[in-house]
Amino acid sequence: MIPRYTSKEMGAIWTEENEWRTMLKVEIVACEAMNKLGMVPDDALHDIQTKSDFELDRIHEIERVTNHDVIAFLTNVAEHVGDASKYIHKGLTSSDVKDTAMGVMMQQSCDILLDLLHKYHAVLKRRAAEFKHTVMIGRTHGIHAEPMTFGLVFALWMDETERNIERLEHARKSVSVGKLSGAVGTYSNIDPFIEEYVCQQLNIKPARLATQVIQRDRHAEFLCTLAVIGSSLDKMAVEIRNLQRTDIREAEEYFAPGQKGSSAMPHKRNPITCEKVSGMARLLRGYAVAALEDVALWHERDISHSSVERVILPDATIALDHMLRKFTNIVDKLLVYPETMIANMNKTGGLIFSQNLLIALVNKGVLREDAYKWVQRNAMARWLKGADFKTNVEMDEDIKKYLTDAEVEACFDPQPMLRHIDLIFSRFGL
Repeated sequence: MIPRYTSKEMGAIWTEENEWRTMLKVEIVACEAMNKLGMVPDDALHDIQTKSDFELDRIHEIERVTNHDVIAFLTNVAEHVGDASKYIHKGLTSSDVKDTAMGVMMQQSCDILLDLLHKYHAVLKRRAAEFKHTVMIGRTHGIHAEPMTFGLVFALWMDETERNIERLEHARKSVSVGKLSGAVGTYSNIDPFIEEYVCQQLNIKPARLATQVIQRDRHAEFLCTLAVIGSSLDKMAVEIRNLQRTDIREAEEYFAPGQKGSSAMPHKRNPITCEKVSGMARLLRGYAVAALEDVALWHERDISHSSVERVILPDATIALDHMLRKFTNIVDKLLVYPETMIANMNKTGGLIFSQNLLIALVNKGVLREDAYKWVQRNAMARWLKGADFKTNVEMDEDIKKYLTDAEVEACFDPQPMLRHIDLIFSRFGL
């Protein structure tokens, strides 16, 4: 069953109807190749091309007897084609058709996801430029560290998204393969030309070597790539969730007119879509583990991977499709509060400039250990007693020996700390 959040395009790829349609196309094109080799007469090929069809209900009916889905499919197709059906599936095994069709379907899924990633990247680029010089506090371990800009957050995500695009392009290449090489991959009853022709017509590549199946390291790479992309979105969603916390509230998800945050508390504005994205990323990581488990099959194949793939391939691609659409919308409409960013940056009374003081003292010839001790004792007085950090620094006898009031004042200016922002952004064409 396709989840209710499925996009129409991605969901259509993984319907049972489309899977059989894609497999039927593989069978028909294989017959075309055989015709070129003189193995299928022209009139028979004409019947195969014009009469081939199936009905899902009829396949299910036959499968209840055969307990083999591909045989049920072929039987139903034969009912439409008639005598010429004897040429269909000649020299092939079920996985020849199913794995080749799956390669086409995974390629189509990649194309949709790549398009969504490029659209997301464009939104990130726009918002990075918008907030290029919007000053905020950077946090490490959740604690105020030093000033940065909000545009850097989007630029960082843009950089990671570019890597994810590269990863998915590579995974697309890995899974866009087919095989029509028979029961154990030796072409025992099929000419290799047929495989080459079919893959060319389907815009995929023939596997250099297969057993009865295409090797599942390819599928594992694909699912692991989807999990990495999902984890990137998870990371970004967690950042927004943190920024939306009441005690920070520097940014938040768009809250539409008429939207409700809680059934009990009318005041609530919750980051529910970001939380959804984080939750669904866990599913993708689970699907990746399942795909890795599918790599090891007995000898030239077993069927332990099949039931897994029927779940993880549709679910993972559909889930990431949904996540990308939702999160792109979140970033596109994200509400940002620069005034709160400045207010939060000032909460620690200048502690965030401690490194500036440390370096200024070292530049005056003070041993680093001594400079660190002098700055830290004043910082701790702020943390533990609420004392004014800057005032205490200006009154500190050790520091006064080396820094004038003007030099101390200069240490509390955030702008020099941001002097390389334009350089960083130039790396992204911004």
